[in-house]
Amino acid sequence: MSYMWDEFNIKTFAAETIVYRNGVFCPELSTLPNGDVDTRYELPVHIIYIGEIAGNCRLDINISAENQPVFLDVRAKNKKPAFLNIFIKNTGKNSELRGHVLLENAADLTYDCRTEHMAPNTTILVQNNILAGEKTVSKISGAAKIDTGCNECESDISFSALCDKSARVEFTPAQYISAVPKSAGHSAALYRPGAFQIEYLRQSGLTVAEANDAMCDAFRNNFTLF
Repeated sequence: MSYMWDEFNIKTFAAETIVYRNGVFCPELSTLPNGDVDTRYELPVHIIYIGEIAGNCRLDINISAENQPVFLDVRAKNKKPAFLNIFIKNTGKNSELRGHVLLENAADLTYDCRTEHMAPNTTILVQNNILAGEKTVSKISGAAKIDTGCNECESDISFSALCDKSARVEFTPAQYISAVPKSAGHSAALYRPGAFQIEYLRQSGLTVAEANDAMCDAFRNNFTLF
């Protein structure tokens, strides 16, 4: 699976895999038959969602096995209007999901990430990064729910966007907490390349276009999944 790194900058490791490319499940690259994690495996489970998206796309992740670590890696681009929905449910006590989502929007994108803790001592942490191109519209929403009786959960959905000055980005984060969590948080941050950053890079010998590319590359690679 070295092409995951070569093409998509995704670090692979010893794991049970569930791979989607362009929104389609790839059994030839996967060791598990679907997106459900209903068995405890000796290895962690790595869910990988890569490629281009268009139209309505959806990814459902159900974790019911106990004590199972799960990693989610999403690298997706859209050149046409697209809708991407990610739904994560964790009913496996002491199981955890740690995810990183990188979306590169070149048109109009609507993205919704929803998580639900349905057992105590569950963890769902998802870091979402959006690169919004020139004259694009990005509508980003997320909601984390901790059900009644699901104490000592760890929940966090964060959003950050690096966008062109002509792009429009809308954030709608929410939390619904009905139990005492171990920790719960959400955040949203918006970044635009500023004149100071561009001038600093130009003094290093880069053109304006190269400076913008360098900041986009830094944004793509700035994550803490592993």
